[in-house]
Amino acid sequence: MIDAPLFHSVITIRRSQRDEDAATMNHIQLKKFCSDLPAVTSHLARPPANILVYSIGEKNFAWFKTSDPEKWRFSFRVSPERFIELTDMPGIKPARYMARFHWVTIVDVRTMPEEYLKELVQWAYEKALSGLSVKRRKELFAVA
Repeated sequence: MIDAPLFHSVITIRRSQRDEDAATMNHIQLKKFCSDLPAVTSHLARPPANILVYSIGEKNFAWFKTSDPEKWRFSFRVSPERFIELTDMPGIKPARYMARFHWVTIVDVRTMPEEYLKELVQWAYEKALSGLSVKRRKELFAVA
């Protein structure tokens, strides 16, 4: 059970990080950030999914919806604690079909502070990376 006063203070702190003066990213900048992470690949899943998937090895860590009406909604995995925190924020909801695995969807990435969003994506990337075998990680990062 979550201690309600503590939980709400955490939400209040995170909301204050969303100050209007904070730098934000658009979907193009966020796509570049995801692509620039080490050993990341991306592919476009065909209809009916219509998603641009980012993965490390065979493990997905994020995706963008690429068709209307949900074009450029961004989904990624978070920790169970962050899942509770984030889904209480406006514009963020449990990711369709993936919520039980602690994935969230941000309706408009421009509403999130850039550094906070990068931190969340970096965690999702590292979580996916940690799910790979040691052998697979060595293959991905082998120096040629």
